[in-house]
Amino acid sequence: MDESLAPAVDRPDAGGTAALSGLKFAKGHGTGNDFVLIADPNGALSVTPEQVAALCDRHRGIGGDGLIRAVPSRMLPEGRELLAQHPDAEWFMDYRNGDGSLSEMCGNGVRVFVHFLVSEGLADLPAGESLTIGTRAGVKTVVRTAAGYAVDMGPWEFIFPGEATARAMDSLVSADGLEVARPALSVSMGNPHTVVALAEQAELEATELYRAPRVDPLPPHGTNVEFVVPAEPLVHDGVGAITMRVHERGVGETQSCGTGACAAAVAIRHWAGQGSPDTWNVTVPGGVVGVKFFVAADGHEHVELSGPAVIVASGTLS
Repeated sequence: MDESLAPAVDRPDAGGTAALSGLKFAKGHGTGNDFVLIADPNGALSVTPEQVAALCDRHRGIGGDGLIRAVPSRMLPEGRELLAQHPDAEWFMDYRNGDGSLSEMCGNGVRVFVHFLVSEGLADLPAGESLTIGTRAGVKTVVRTAAGYAVDMGPWEFIFPGEATARAMDSLVSADGLEVARPALSVSMGNPHTVVALAEQAELEATELYRAPRVDPLPPHGTNVEFVVPAEPLVHDGVGAITMRVHERGVGETQSCGTGACAAAVAIRHWAGQGSPDTWNVTVPGGVVGVKFFVAADGHEHVELSGPAVIVASGTLS
């Protein structure tokens, strides 16, 4: 039947998004890692996992790798816990993956989140100044730079430290397009990552990430998987360089992953050994982000992630 002549029918509301009619939103991205953003200054909005998935659907929704709700930290139990030690963490980044599942943190997302707060007039952040943000991976300090934002992502750690130290690998990863399983390192950046080094760009391009790679052993809460090719030479003018693709837990392949870029730099730096640089450029399908290692005031080595953040659209749900 000609669609134009078909009788009108009522279609079910996928995910129940009709209940969100009239809600204002924005769409933003950091190096192609894109998000639906919602301001909830009164903490009155409840969005179900099904609604998140519907809003992030690229065919029937707004489309995004995830949804970020900007809510005052005092409105959430985990936010109130952070405020006890960090009273300046006024805003909490309530982040959901594209499938509606909760996530601890997103490095690209926190830059876009802060840019959203500034764009909406919810925060004032001149260039060179910083803002403290609450997340489920603890507080993050974000500095506005001339080229975007730089985030202190906090300390990194190996998920399986004994194996990582003794064997420089802790798991095997299989993926479509790769003939054999590859050794990997599992790194926590507040959320879990498993990093695989590949020999050349052709291998990276041949890896198919439509399905989640198989990781053995799998970290307790699942993992994001990064496939990385070191540059040749690895270091130029004191800066390391790698190229990366990623399959994000609960999302699929994305154009970029900030915490994944940090984890990839951790793993390649570990494999490269003594004398490896503290500054890295990580090329992802959506652009380039910077990663820098430094010793923080707490005595631990932290990772800084830097890159752009862009708001591309805003609107109201119908």
